[in-house]
Amino acid sequence: MKWKGYRKSDNVEDRRGMSTGGKTLVGGGILGIIILLVNLFGGENAQQLTPILEQIQQGQPQQTEQRELTAEEIEIGDFVNANFAIMEDTWGKIFEENGMTYEKPKMVLFTDQVQTACGGATSASGPFYCPGDKKVYMDMAFFEELRTRFGAKGGDFAIAYVMAHEVGHHVQTLLGTSAKVRQLQSNRSETEANKLSVCLELQADFYAGLWAYHNKQFLEEGDIEEALSAANAVGDDAIQTKMQGQVNQESFTHGSSEQRMKWFMRGYKTGDIRQGDTFAEEMR
Repeated sequence: MKWKGYRKSDNVEDRRGMSTGGKTLVGGGILGIIILLVNLFGGENAQQLTPILEQIQQGQPQQTEQRELTAEEIEIGDFVNANFAIMEDTWGKIFEENGMTYEKPKMVLFTDQVQTACGGATSASGPFYCPGDKKVYMDMAFFEELRTRFGAKGGDFAIAYVMAHEVGHHVQTLLGTSAKVRQLQSNRSETEANKLSVCLELQADFYAGLWAYHNKQFLEEGDIEEALSAANAVGDDAIQTKMQGQVNQESFTHGSSEQRMKWFMRGYKTGDIRQGDTFAEEMR
């Protein structure tokens, strides 16, 4: 993706290199996998994990350590920063065209673990958006895991896709979609509530594709394939197959690989925000 020379966002806080010493809060193993599955691309669920994280954290000595970032980490940080600025400008224009004012989110880059308005989270949670403080949280180490554990191609546009998906959740917060879904979920069965969650996530994928449509001038050969590879890797069916060897569609919360790729491409092909009503189509 072409990004060098674009302005930097004023809304990015880089906490990488700052980590908590002592014992690791959540490192790997089964608990890390559980958190990864629950939170993958859906940080609004992080609040549900707060009691678990607090129990693990109790009694563990901690101290803040800081290290210098590597040249590669600095380069990735610059890329993420420029992309966040592109997203700010893109959504600002889309909102303006529809008679609305866009409130810019913030983004926090962190290492290992982070405290948010939605509760505590670790790198095992995957990238997420917290509606409580309207911030996107990302530990860049996740993308290596996405490539090695889940088979995604990787690449810079895979990172851009994930960012655009999380910013899509911010758009849903501003439009009131997220609040409406939470209200509806409170009166539904677990299966129906999961379906609503899938629709919310697929719409965020649609918004990611919509963002890509409006920024084709920055795209390079292979970028869309990288995004689709990432979307395919994090489909509920792909994750369940890899982790438990079978698929339970009723437990889906983010959508299948096919659905995630389909809605990203619909946003990318149409460029029309009105085409992103996943609820009307997927709740049939």
